[in-house]
Amino acid sequence: MKIAIPTETDPTETRVAATPETVKKFVGLGATVAVEAGAGAGSRILDADYAAAGATIAPDATATLADADVVLKVRRPTPDELKLMKRGALVVAAIDPYGHEDDVKAMAEAGVAAFAMEFMPRITRAQVMDILSSQANLAGYQAVIDAASNYGRALPMMMTAAGTIPAARVFVMGAGVAGLQAIATARRMGAVVTATDVRPAAKEQVESLGAKFVAVEDEEFKQAETAGGYAKEMSAEYRAKQAALVAEHIKKQDIVITTALIPGRPAPRLVTAEMVASMKPGSVLVDLAVERGGNVEGAKPGEVAAVGDVKIVGHLNVPGRIAASASALYARNLYAFVETMIDKANKTLAVNWDDDLVKATNLTRDGAVVHPAFAPKGGS
Repeated sequence: MKIAIPTETDPTETRVAATPETVKKFVGLGATVAVEAGAGAGSRILDADYAAAGATIAPDATATLADADVVLKVRRPTPDELKLMKRGALVVAAIDPYGHEDDVKAMAEAGVAAFAMEFMPRITRAQVMDILSSQANLAGYQAVIDAASNYGRALPMMMTAAGTIPAARVFVMGAGVAGLQAIATARRMGAVVTATDVRPAAKEQVESLGAKFVAVEDEEFKQAETAGGYAKEMSAEYRAKQAALVAEHIKKQDIVITTALIPGRPAPRLVTAEMVASMKPGSVLVDLAVERGGNVEGAKPGEVAAVGDVKIVGHLNVPGRIAASASALYARNLYAFVETMIDKANKTLAVNWDDDLVKATNLTRDGAVVHPAFAPKGGS
């Protein structure tokens, strides 16, 4: 049973899919682990640390992936990587399949069994495998750090002999995992924090962190949550009322952090150009949804855009900006999932294809796209 950890090929990706901690655990389960030389460099993990944990350091992707039974990655495999994998290999990664159906088809044609970790059900058993939560939590933290570094002023109230500096006002839009961590971080840094979300359950969570909740709380608002805990798409009428409330609120804010994403859809536009223009000189917006089109009009992927005297921060791969922490959590998520596929007694792979977690995340198998959301209409 060989497990391979190749170096990520995306130039913006600093994370790695395994750490010495998880490598040691895989070795303890009877696996041979091959790590490509330099795979952990972006996360400050040395090859020597992997070797000390029991991994073999492979010189390149070809040697790393050769005959691997399981391939662990951060991002979906490229066509060149697929060519190096044997048919039947399990590929576990954040596949990001929506809008990349051709890549999903390519994985099927390569004969690999691909698992999209972001499809992991949000149930108690799978909490330790939830990459969306582990990475969004760090993104929310980093968003506040990025905002503070671009703000040019102190966040907490400063009382000095020379006078008092008021606390910064931070507005967090979207109170999911990333938003709640942004609220908590901004509060710890001394800011006055407000937040909004279309899910009624978010109000109590926001207020429990010491922030003020801002929303139009009508009947539609009370029904605005799916069974899976995600925000529903709201009516045009509600969006107009909420936008008017938010527009007035944003004028008074120093920092705005937007985190709103609906799985499989473009990011909803929350902040218009007019709202940006209404903000005070020196204000900062951080758009955590910029990779999906952005919540903020004027956000530019991978850039800090200046719109008049306001900055819009649009960093890509925000968890990767604190890669050492992000990799540690992501690697544990992957280990927790893959460990369920290993027969501990025989020290071999033993995938239970009827397991709810396997069925929920499995995109391709035996040369076909098998996930219901992507399988061809009328059959496999």
